[in-house]
Parts: sequence; structure tokens; C-alpha cells
Amino acid sequence: MKSGIIFNVQRYSLHDGPGIRTTVFLKGCPARCWWCHNPESQSFSPQTAWSQNRCISCDACLLACHEGLQPREACRACGDCTEACPTGARELLGSQTTVDEVLQTILKDRMFFEDSRGGVTFSGGEPLCQPAFLKSLLSACRGHDIHTAVDTAALCPPETLIDIAPLVDLFLFDLKCADDALHLKGTGLGNGRILDNLAQLGRVHHNIWIRIPVIPGFNDSLREMEALADHAARAAGVRQVWLLPYHGSWAAKPARLGQEPSAEAAATHTPAPDTMADFARLFKTRGLDTQIGGGT
Repeated sequence: MKSGIIFNVQRYSLHDGPGIRTTVFLKGCPARCWWCHNPESQSFSPQTAWSQNRCISCDACLLACHEGLQPREACRACGDCTEACPTGARELLGSQTTVDEVLQTILKDRMFFEDSRGGVTFSGGEPLCQPAFLKSLLSACRGHDIHTAVDTAALCPPETLIDIAPLVDLFLFDLKCADDALHLKGTGLGNGRILDNLAQLGRVHHNIWIRIPVIPGFNDSLREMEALADHAARAAGVRQVWLLPYHGSWAAKPARLGQEPSAEAAATHTPAPDTMADFARLFKTRGLDTQIGGGT
């Protein structure tokens, strides 16, 4: 049976597609967006996290660790310390899970899907970095007539994307910016493959929602938004565009992973409602059904 690594299952999700949804987060992503609101999704391996405000310094984790509570870079993420922690200060992020185990969790919410026309969304990380696992999950959901969505930046070979397309009812396609050099600076990757994959996907799939995080100081120029609107308008299969205003609610997460906080995050603010409305008009003038909502 196919298995893969997930780090969270969020039930009763309202921002990852239509209706009430169960969102399954697959671990691993090649991009390093500084505003990533799931930094725990980036590593392809399980990790341990530590919350200082929950720690009572009881040393239960130290006693449980067979390696003597190794420095973070030497941690094997076995989970012994997280099981021993009485306050939840230590947490294991990511576990090897089978398709059937994930499916059984999804099926618990089936009545909510039916009542709200919802379903399951596979997110990350970049879920297409675990293509065999993702495809098996999608097939299993299709066998139970569950609506499927995949939230992706298409950071994969085009054949991988096209291969799963028949099993996906809705693609939530993430676009960060149109300028390749700017994309490289903000995410660590160029955007040539992403834009090419969007064009190829639109030729074979006809229900794509583009999601664009609006990040002040990064992609919030008029030039960038006009270029993104042009890309969205040219791509076949695009049914909606969602503009997601930046917020910094994730900013405490890197410290829990032993990472330095982002200097950019400290200096970035949420875009003003009037600014978001102006950007939405740019997309609407190109005939795109455009919404403002959620956040990143």
C-alpha cells in the first residue's frame, strides 16, 4: 500500500475550496518563500518543534530521549520526547502514513461534504512532490465519490501534473509573481516551469482557481499585478482568481523549528482593503471572476 509523509489534517476547513473540506497537508516543498505560513511543510522529513511558552522545564523529554536530547540538527524525529512531554511543548511534525489511514480520517467528515458540497483538499508543502502517494489518495477518494482539490504551485515536471489531472475536480493553483528574477529572490526558485505548467494544465483541465498572495514590498506593484492578471486571463481553464492579503500570524512558527525569524516578516504589513480592491479590479477588467479572501 502506498504511503507518504503528512504533517497535519485540518477538518472543517472553509478556505481551501468550495463547501466544508478536510485539508490534508503533505510534507515537503522545494521553494523557500519567506512568507510561508507553513514553514513546517518545507522539509521532506519529520521534525520536532518546541514551544517555549508551554515548557515547564520538567526534563521529561530529556529522560525520554534515547540519544540524550541531541541538538536539533542531529535529532532523528523519533517522537519519544513528544510523547513524554506533559504540556505539548514538544510536537512531532510529520509522520509516515498509508493511503488507507488518511482515507479513514477523510471519511469521518463525509456527511459534512454531502451537506455543503465540500470535499477533500490536498495541500502542503507541495503535494506534487509526493506524486505516487498523492495519486493513490486521489484515486481512493474518487472511489468513494469525494470531491477532490489539489492546492499546488506546480513545482513538478509537467507530466506529473497532467498525470493526476483526471483525478482532480479542482486545482487551486498558486502564483506568486510574474517576474522571474523577483520570483527567484522571494522563493528561491524561478517561475518558468510554474507558468508553463499553468498553460499546459489549462489545456486539459477546466476548473482552475488561481490563488495569489499579495505581499507588500514583493509583488504588490501595479506592474506585477497587471502581469499576473494577464497570465491568468491567457490561461484556459481558469474559473476564479483569489487575491490573498498577507498577514503575519505565522511569524512565530520558525522559532518553534529552531530557525531564525524572517527579517522581511517583521517589516511587512497587511495590505490595505482599498489596495486589495484596486488589484481585484485589474483582474475583473480582464473578465476574471475575482475574490478577495483568506490570507497567507
